[in-house]
Amino acid sequence: MLVSGDKKRLAHIARDRLLIVCPAYCHPPSVMGTVMSTHPTAHNMNSPCNSSVPGRFDEFTSGTLLVLLTVIIWGVQFPVAKQTFEAVNAFHSAVFRFTLPAIILLIALVIREGWSALNAGRDTLRITALGVIGMCGAPSLIFGGLMFTRPEIAATIVATQPLLTVMVQRLMGGEKPALVSLLCIGVAFLGVVTVVTQWNTSLDLSASEIAAVFMVLAGALCFVVYTIACARFRHWSSLRLTTLALMSGATANTLLVMALVSAGLLSHPAASEWLEVKWELLFLAFAGVLGAMFTWNIGARRIGALNAMLFINLIPVVTFIIRYMQGYRFETVELVGAAMVIAALSTQNLFMRFQMSRNTSSI
Repeated sequence: MLVSGDKKRLAHIARDRLLIVCPAYCHPPSVMGTVMSTHPTAHNMNSPCNSSVPGRFDEFTSGTLLVLLTVIIWGVQFPVAKQTFEAVNAFHSAVFRFTLPAIILLIALVIREGWSALNAGRDTLRITALGVIGMCGAPSLIFGGLMFTRPEIAATIVATQPLLTVMVQRLMGGEKPALVSLLCIGVAFLGVVTVVTQWNTSLDLSASEIAAVFMVLAGALCFVVYTIACARFRHWSSLRLTTLALMSGATANTLLVMALVSAGLLSHPAASEWLEVKWELLFLAFAGVLGAMFTWNIGARRIGALNAMLFINLIPVVTFIIRYMQGYRFETVELVGAAMVIAALSTQNLFMRFQMSRNTSSI
C-alpha cells in the first residue's frame, strides 16, 4: 500500500519520464512541459479516451488530426529550410523565424496577463539562459548543420530526442535507464550512423558534413536540456513561458548574427534574396513556429502525451517522402537506417506505456 507521499512521488516520476521533447527546430517548447504539468492525472496521459464521456471520441479524433498536422509541418520544414539556404543562411533565417512569433506572442501576453507578466523577477537570469539555449542554441545548431548536410539526416537525428532525453535525465541525476531504454538508444544510434554513412567505406564525407552531423546532434541536446529545465516554471502559464523564452531567444539570434557578420563569417542577404524565399520563410515562421505550437499543444492535450509522442516517429518519414518527391532517390541502406530509428522510438514509447500502466496500477 502506498502512502500519499509515495503516490505524489510516483506521479512526479511518471510526469518527468514523459517530458519528451518536441523537435527543436519546430516551435517554442513549453508545449510538452505544459501538457505534462497541466494534464489532470498521470494515467490520462496514457489513456486519454473515455468512451463513457459524450463527444470524447470526436475530441480524440480532432486531437489526432491536429498532432498529425503538426508532425507533417515539422517533416516538411527540413526540405523547405534547405531550399531557403540558397538565398538566406540559417542564422539570418532564425532571426526572422523567431522574432515575428515573439512579437505576436508578446502582444497576446500583454493583452491576456498584463505588463507585469513581462517581469520575471528572480527568474530573469534563468529564463534568459533557457531561451538562449532552446530558442537560439538549438535552432542555430540544427539549421546551421542542415546547411551542410541532407534534410533526411537532420530529421532522423532530431527524431531521436525522446531517447536523448533518457540520457540527459540520467546525467542530471535522474534514475538509471532501464535495459530496454538503453537498447533503444543503441539501435537508434546505429540507425543514425546507417543513414549518415550508409556503411560505405568509400563514401566521401567532407569535414563540413561530419561537423554538420554533430551540430544537429548538439542542437537536439540543447533542446532536450531546455525542455527538461522548463519543468521548473510550472507556476507560469504556457503563454508567459513561451513568450519570454522566445524574446530572449530572438535577441540572442540577432546578437549571434551581428557577431558572425562582424567576424566576416557571414554577410547580410540582399533584399532581393529575402524576397526570393519570402513564402518559405513565412511558412517556417508562422506554420513551423507559431502554428505548430498551437496545433501540437491542443492536440497533445486531447489525445494524451504518450499518444502524441508516438507521432514524432513520422517526422523522418515525412521528410523522406518530400525528398523523394523532390527527385532524390534513397539507397536501401538509408531506408533501413531510418526504420531502425523509428522502431527504437516506437519500442521506447511502448515500454513507457507499460511502465506507466504498472506504476498507476500500484497506486
